[in-house]
This record gives sequence, C-alpha cells and structure tokens, in this order.
Amino acid sequence: MYEKDGEKYFIVDSHMHFWDASRDNWVEGREQYAKGWIDCFFGYHQLAPPTTHWEWDKYLKVSADDLMRDVFEEGYVDKAIFQSTYLKYWYKNGFNTVEQNGAMLEAHPDKFIVNGRFDPRDGEAGLRQLEEDASRWNLKGVKVYTAEWHENGSRGWKLSDEESYPFLEKCRELGIRNIHAHKGPTIWPLNKDAFSMEDVDQAATDFPDLNFVIEHAGIPRIDDFAYMAVQEPNVYAGLSVVIGGLMHARPKFFAKVIGELLFWVGEDRLTFGSDYNIWTPKWQVEGFVDWQMPDDEAFADYPRLTTATKKKILGLNAAKLYGIDVPAECRLPEEPNIPQQQPGEQLLTESAAAGAGQA
Repeated sequence: MYEKDGEKYFIVDSHMHFWDASRDNWVEGREQYAKGWIDCFFGYHQLAPPTTHWEWDKYLKVSADDLMRDVFEEGYVDKAIFQSTYLKYWYKNGFNTVEQNGAMLEAHPDKFIVNGRFDPRDGEAGLRQLEEDASRWNLKGVKVYTAEWHENGSRGWKLSDEESYPFLEKCRELGIRNIHAHKGPTIWPLNKDAFSMEDVDQAATDFPDLNFVIEHAGIPRIDDFAYMAVQEPNVYAGLSVVIGGLMHARPKFFAKVIGELLFWVGEDRLTFGSDYNIWTPKWQVEGFVDWQMPDDEAFADYPRLTTATKKKILGLNAAKLYGIDVPAECRLPEEPNIPQQQPGEQLLTESAAAGAGQA
C-alpha cells in the first residue's frame, strides 16, 4: 500500500515477471537470440531514473529475495500478477514459465496471482496443457505473445486466426476471463508486425465475455489502439512500459499517451504494471501519484487526473478484473449504476436535444 497526503492507494502490479535469462539457460546455437532479447530489455531499463539502474549481470536473473524486496517491501505492491513468457526457442527452460511463477505463488500465496499462457500452434497438446495449468494454478488470466518464434518455423500468429479460437473457447470454459496480449513495443529478434493489434478487434467482438488487456497499449501506435479500444468495451489498456518507459524518459509523449487513453478509453479500463524486473515499481508508483497533465495549450483538451483516477489505475481496476479484495480504507465510494453509453451515443443525444430546442 502506498500513502501520500492522507490518501491510501491499493497497488496491484498486474504485469510483472520472474525471469531466467542467465547464460546457463541459453539454447546452444541460439545464444545470439537469448542475449539479444535480454539486451533489448536492458536497453528499456535505461529509460528509468539513473539511480534505479542495475548492472547487466544482475539483470539476467534476480533472486526471490530481490523480487520480494523490490516489489513488496520497497515497491508498495499489495498484489502482483505474474505474466508468463516462454521463449523456449532460445531459453532452454523458458524465460518465465508458469512453473517458475507458481513456485513463488506457493511460497507466498497471499502476494501473487499466476497467469498462464497459450500458443495455438501447439494444437491439442497446448489445449491439454492449458487445462492442466488452469487446474493446478487456478488461472484467472493468460498472457499471449503473438510474435513468439515456434519450432515449426513460424514467427507469429494472430488472435483472430481460426486456430486461436479453440483456445479462447477453452479459456471461456475454464473460467479464464482475462486475456493479456503483448501488443506494441518490439523486442529483438521478434517481428514488429507480429505485435500489431488488428487481430484484437475481431477477437474482442467475437468473445464479448472475455477481457482483452492489451499490454503496453500498442505504443507507439497509440492512436490505432485508442480508436479500436473505444469501440470494444471489453478491451483494456495495460500501462506496463507506458509508465516505466515514458514517464521519466519521454514526459511529453507520456502525457499524450495517457491523455489519449483517458479521452477515448476512460479511467476504468487502464491498469498499472511495473514490468518488473525491466523496472522496479517504487519510482513508478511514486511518480505517477505525483504526476499531473502538463499545464500547456497542447494538452488542454485531455482529461485531468484526479486522485480517484490514479487509485483506479494503480490497483482498483485490476482488482475488479481479478476479484481481489480491497481494504475498506482504499476503496472509492460506490458510484451510481448508470448504463454505459456506446461510442458516439452522447453526441446523438446532444444533437437531438439541440434540434428540439430549435423547433
């Protein structure tokens, strides 16, 4: 929990990792990919305040004690959600698997939620594995990497692929409601186009009872994401990388991204994620609570962030998606149950009222 100026913030880190990029885990003959991947992550690490930077060797694999200190003891996080990322094409035991994360859950059951993963190119074996993981770890969400390389030679897939739908249907059957998809920032050697978000539009329409949390909000293609997400009420913007990668290093672009998301998508569909251990959560939580939209004409038409807005983004929105109990002192007052308008509906209402006045 974070407290500032008498306000208490319940923090849900909805996008974090416990990875193993150590040299011993590099696949022989594919070391250049394993090293290139973590080097790219380390480049993103430099976008944080210099006082938070680590040495490269430490970055390859943090200890469980490091994680607990950085995230919970110093980072203010109340509940953390692991997002699994396999990358077994160049990491022998996987980069960050359900099993790695599950071990932390078993050691600290009150601190973590573990998300699974699926890859439609795994076929029936993948469906069986998803069922096993859901049973063992009580999955409420999955993370998909549509640009991941596969042993069959494929370098990407789409949520809208015919082969993907049995996996989304299986998620529905198993009660897995939250589909987290990496869309936006390119990580070498994966292909940029395989991280594009056009497939989200169709999948979200066809599975309205699932929540599609688009991690990194498609940046830098923020306009494409915002215009798509406003049409799909079950699409959320995960702010991992948005806050960690932009708030300190690109403050004006950060203001644009947050402004567009608030204007089009709204404060109820944005979720915080530190992307640990690309970055630690402490400086992100502190900085975001203090942050205000610039008092500049270029940002005048963007919504202002209130304390309630920041509480929702930093934890309350993710808590609602995952059924996490929030302490009474961190909750917001109950809002009236007003039917949600469809995009553009308020414009039609205003136009009709204006026409009646003229008559």
